[in-house]
Amino acid sequence: MSAADHATALAAWVARAEAGASLSELSRGLRNLIASAGIGPAEIEARALVGHATGLDLTGIVRHGGEPLSRPAIATLAEAARRRLAGEPLARILGVQSFYGRDFRLSPETLVPRADTEALVDAVLDHWRERPRTAASNVPGPIFADLGVGSGAILVTLLAEHPDATGVATDLSLDALATARANAERHGVGARALFLRSSYSDALAEGRFDAIVSNPPYIRTDVIDTLEREVREHDPHLALDGGADGLDAYRAIATDSRRVLRPDGLLAVEIGHDQGQSVPSILARAGFTEIRVSPDLVGRDRVVTARRRS
Repeated sequence: MSAADHATALAAWVARAEAGASLSELSRGLRNLIASAGIGPAEIEARALVGHATGLDLTGIVRHGGEPLSRPAIATLAEAARRRLAGEPLARILGVQSFYGRDFRLSPETLVPRADTEALVDAVLDHWRERPRTAASNVPGPIFADLGVGSGAILVTLLAEHPDATGVATDLSLDALATARANAERHGVGARALFLRSSYSDALAEGRFDAIVSNPPYIRTDVIDTLEREVREHDPHLALDGGADGLDAYRAIATDSRRVLRPDGLLAVEIGHDQGQSVPSILARAGFTEIRVSPDLVGRDRVVTARRRS
């Protein structure tokens, strides 16, 4: 169906809703609309949008299936459906995305956290299960730095999973920093996190951190226009554009990370699936050792870890 066809079908759906169609009927109609746009799984997406508009969970949707929607709910659901049919990601419409079993609020200047990035969190947590703290540390737990914090999904998850850790987050976007701070408070780790406006590690003190983590921009500039519509039109380009070869952020991080890491400190970064050789080379030239590449859940190169040797 074309955009015009979707608009016509949505208008017909609204007319049925305003005429008193039941919630069950409207849910089926919405599911069919979403499926006709090639968006899936349509059943799950329709249920999420209905829940967003009505405040009902699945049990509530079933229980009230024979009832009509209120006019405010119709308006909210119709607008949400319009945005989804236009290609806006579901998480952007809902304003929240699940990551590592926790919900994170989003804002226009934050990426939508993706399941691939959970591999980065796993790599850091696995490291600390083997090495609870560095020999040089004089605090109860590790101090993490998250460079380019975005929604805060990585740092907040690390702090929540490692209760004696503390962390510092940096980002150029004030909007992202405010969102990350709110997510830290939401998940009970705000007292253990500090948020700074900075380009990567520029504002961080020398030799203070046990681990640096980052999911930096790594898409080549000339590739951004070829990305899926949900990404290229709705994710902030500042968080996507890695420069001409996609490696600008890694060069900046590698150059300064040795300054802010403690001896034997860990650097862990997410990479694009085709950067499993180029990023390790950058880190090796910067003096890092024990460089390892780890896969995501589908076996693609996704995380590089390395150690700072004094």
